[in-house]
Amino acid sequence: MKLAMVGLGRMGGNMAQRLLQGGHEVVVFDVSPDARRGLSEKGALAVDTLLGVVAVLETPRVVWLMLPAGKVTDDAVAALGAALSPGDVIVDGGNANYKSFMADAAKLAANGIHYVDAGTSGGIWGLTEGYCLMVGGPEEAVAVVEPAFVTLAPPGGYAHVGPAGAGHFVKMVHNGIEYGLMQAYAEGFELMRAAKEFDLDVHQIAAIWRYGSVVRSWLLDLTERALADDVELSTIKGYVDDTGEGRWTVQEAVDRAVPLPAITAALFARFSSRDPDAYQAKLLAAMRNQFGGHALHAEGGAPSAGGSGAAG
Repeated sequence: MKLAMVGLGRMGGNMAQRLLQGGHEVVVFDVSPDARRGLSEKGALAVDTLLGVVAVLETPRVVWLMLPAGKVTDDAVAALGAALSPGDVIVDGGNANYKSFMADAAKLAANGIHYVDAGTSGGIWGLTEGYCLMVGGPEEAVAVVEPAFVTLAPPGGYAHVGPAGAGHFVKMVHNGIEYGLMQAYAEGFELMRAAKEFDLDVHQIAAIWRYGSVVRSWLLDLTERALADDVELSTIKGYVDDTGEGRWTVQEAVDRAVPLPAITAALFARFSSRDPDAYQAKLLAAMRNQFGGHALHAEGGAPSAGGSGAAG
């Protein structure tokens, strides 16, 4: 099939390349001339403007967006919505909020334009391994794009999970689960490193857990790769960012009264990582000193003497 890929970053560029390898005709646009040139050299038809993709596609047109959620995507959807025709399809493969997506899908549907949400997982490995695709939208629109979905996904890695918004909702929960899994691995490996009496080789343990263990996973494979490069992680700062999906997942849990203690704790752990000198930690230490006389650790110095209180 012929389709356009808009946004040629780490995900979009590799997805366009995988589609080309699968025999599809791919029109590409990105604000970066270098990104456009790189895909053009691989066989894509590069255009210089967003609306340029509309001119070179045949109906029903398919325009796939791999753009940052928020204003960038909103502006692109608004521009395309004014230029496309009834029966055309816009696919959003970014990490958008499903509620905002559903509102935009309803507006586009009023003009006969389909808006399909493709929750996309696979990261930088998707080019070779394929992308897991969680797709939401009307049946007739999903059918138009399905040849591309099948090419992008590994066998068994694509499903039409429900109506518009369902794809982004499932991807949101997927990323929330990812937070919890990553946090559990991180805590377990830190505990093993703290057992100094055993002198454990945590890279070796990560490696053997990949075979036959009930905790084996692709995330563990990636953990083993990271530890193989530098078991001390000496060049990495312990600052863990989040891009919104974990927050949305926790908020959904609150709104629906569904308990998510592990995912919520994992999200808060990421927040904690960003402040090595957190005021709340200082206040906790001060309270312990007040009620129990526990030693205070001054910055750059030894613990100060405390009282003899037994409370902890």
